[in-house]
Amino acid sequence: MNFATFILYLVFLGGGINLCFGSIDAPGVPRWRFPTVRKAVMKLLRRQFLQLTAGAAFAPILSMAASAQTYPTRPVRVIVPYAAAGPTDILARLTAQKLSEHLGKQFYVENIGGAGGNIGMGQGARAAPDGYTVLVVPPNIVVNPAMYDTVPYDPYKDFDPVTIAVTSPTVLTVHPSLAVQTVKDLVALIKSGPAKYSFASPGTGTPPHLIGEHFRLLLGLDLVHVPFNSAGLAVGATLAGHTPIAFTSLPPAVPQIKEGKLRALAVTSKMRSQALPDVPSMAEAGYPEVEGEGWFAFIVPAGTPKEITTLLHREIVKIIALPDIMEKMATLGFEAVGNTPDEAAAQFRTEGAKWAKVIREARIKAQ
Repeated sequence: MNFATFILYLVFLGGGINLCFGSIDAPGVPRWRFPTVRKAVMKLLRRQFLQLTAGAAFAPILSMAASAQTYPTRPVRVIVPYAAAGPTDILARLTAQKLSEHLGKQFYVENIGGAGGNIGMGQGARAAPDGYTVLVVPPNIVVNPAMYDTVPYDPYKDFDPVTIAVTSPTVLTVHPSLAVQTVKDLVALIKSGPAKYSFASPGTGTPPHLIGEHFRLLLGLDLVHVPFNSAGLAVGATLAGHTPIAFTSLPPAVPQIKEGKLRALAVTSKMRSQALPDVPSMAEAGYPEVEGEGWFAFIVPAGTPKEITTLLHREIVKIIALPDIMEKMATLGFEAVGNTPDEAAAQFRTEGAKWAKVIREARIKAQ
């Protein structure tokens, strides 16, 4: 018997009880005739009613728990809010392939680019929180709200982090023609020639750009930003001497550094990079405040069952530790992290506040 049928049952049966036990003036039936029986029947009906209403209230929760235990039962969409072939897309595809193998259902990548990632992230925010939509995002998820007038999502309310899977360190490089060997040398050179120097980055609002602006603001440098559409183009401009300084991700810079065509002064991560073990960190170079790096996180719509989030976290951490995946990630300049959902959420808030301050002070707007 479903809930609606039972309500009708109560209505008709309640009328019958009233007739039988004198709740109305039935001819020849005194109101006091069967009080004990009447109370017993009403008590039984009340108990059944409470059991059914409780069952109805908990049915969605029980259904969600059951689905989490069997997850996944159908293909899972992995949203990449950028075009194909970029670092976010490559990481998503590497991981999706392994998730498909490990969990027995297809995890497929869907590229939804546009507006600096806002369109794809907005669609992810509106997706059902059932575990069948996963997103892979860079720091733009917390940076964009400070750069754009409006964004179609709230990075803290609309998503539950699964893990920050990998980081992508930024390297500060210069053209060999600059007579500098250290970061301190570079700072002194820039201060000696105001309005003379510029730095290249992979684009407005990217982690290398924000780190470069952070460097400029902290040290009070007169340094002009020149944005490019990729790290490769930024490195190319520095190789050609057009922009003698560059803040970029590692992959396009490392071969040029090893061949002596670029000089690496520091990486901006807390520790030295595995790809450039001889290059000091900014802290070692004497500027511990200039710290930051790119990262890539897996997130799900807010309210996704915790069992599913836990499962995804466990599997992703396993995947990024696989030897073949680690080898491929090294070529991309990625370094494995795999932190917990709580740690990822805390880092979202910390970096969101940090970069929002830089964006305000540098007056950066999306282009």
